[in-house]
Amino acid sequence: MTITITDLTVRDIRFPTSDNLDGSDAIHTDPDYSCPYVTLITDAADLEGHGITFTLGHGNELCVAAIETLKSQVVGRTLDSITADFAGFWHQLCNGSQLRWLGPERGLIHMSVAAVINAIWDLYAKREGKTLWRLLSDMSPQQIVDCIDFHHITDVLPPGEALAILQENESTKAQRVQELQEVGLPAYTSSAGWMGYDEEYRRAQCRKYLADGFTMFKMKVGADLEDDIQRATIIRQEIGDDLHLMMDANQVWDVDEAISQMKILSRFNPLWIEEPTSPDDVLGHAKIAQAIAPIGVATGECVSNRIMFKQFLQTGAMQFCQIDSCRVGGVNELLAIMLLAKKFDVPVCPHAGGVGLCNYVQHLSAFNYIAIAPSLENVVLEFSDHLHEHFVDRLRVENARYRLPDRPGYSITMKSDSLATYEFPHGEVWKNRQ
Repeated sequence: MTITITDLTVRDIRFPTSDNLDGSDAIHTDPDYSCPYVTLITDAADLEGHGITFTLGHGNELCVAAIETLKSQVVGRTLDSITADFAGFWHQLCNGSQLRWLGPERGLIHMSVAAVINAIWDLYAKREGKTLWRLLSDMSPQQIVDCIDFHHITDVLPPGEALAILQENESTKAQRVQELQEVGLPAYTSSAGWMGYDEEYRRAQCRKYLADGFTMFKMKVGADLEDDIQRATIIRQEIGDDLHLMMDANQVWDVDEAISQMKILSRFNPLWIEEPTSPDDVLGHAKIAQAIAPIGVATGECVSNRIMFKQFLQTGAMQFCQIDSCRVGGVNELLAIMLLAKKFDVPVCPHAGGVGLCNYVQHLSAFNYIAIAPSLENVVLEFSDHLHEHFVDRLRVENARYRLPDRPGYSITMKSDSLATYEFPHGEVWKNRQ
């Protein structure tokens, strides 16, 4: 069925999560989980594509404005004209001669591109009557390669090598599809590890998730060492010494500070330290990784693009690759990053805190396991138990496993009541913050 995109609308959606301090960390002390919500309207009755990117509240209006500037490149196009040369379309959208100066391929513009690209994939999957993970898994290796813009990564991953990785796993995809449909993808929880909780509530959260089958827990660190030690002690008392504990500094430390802090916190036997320093500091991460081994370094949540991921992987600066479904330019670029991670045998463990990110990354991780990296060793997806009630395709996590969705699309369509309730009025100041 040929369909044409007749309009693109974008809404400013914000949830006042900072009111109860849920989701705070060492550097983002008042996050209001928010998203520009894109709708692609088509000439086919009842067929729309939905997509988001993710922000922390104030400034969400900037992404909305950026998405508006991209509208002319999408409206009037047929879906087939986009997917027939998906890599070319993606490159054009990311590299408009004037807009790219605001990046290129990073920051506000690139995150805004992600919302549009994610909406196109949602529309594509719905048109085919498939979930996104199934749509990707049913594509041939060449079709996947044709979705990827290989600019600036061919020195490490040329198209032929990417094709070979996908072809190697092609004959056994069906058995992994069946496996994931039966048992799902492994998850860890960050819901017991946020800052701002009192001891009683933190212990209760640990017990709740232990009862739910979780064996991997992540906590925030970096605001105050003594407080980090106290909270790590509480969590270890509750989960014991045999289960995995991960730590996340959210970029707050300088390089040498990260090393000294983690040598002290190593007594709690963390599996990884996440974002120990600036997300742009490739060599700093490499220095940290070498100094604190066998503790791994996890990063990627705020890494801008596939070129940066290439360098992190080349230099041994990440032992866990944390893709974010909205930080880079959507599905197409994430395919490249997952293939890069496979080349360097680094497990992909997605970041999924925020609005709808858990919904997104389950599709990406499922495809990664099915077609790129057929091993779940050290692979685990973040699960943050908030805001899932606002989505039509409700997330299912059972016994610490993501249960794969079966509704066509990318699982990001929000309920109309939620959109109406949490849309922020244009032109107003969010919570009087400047």
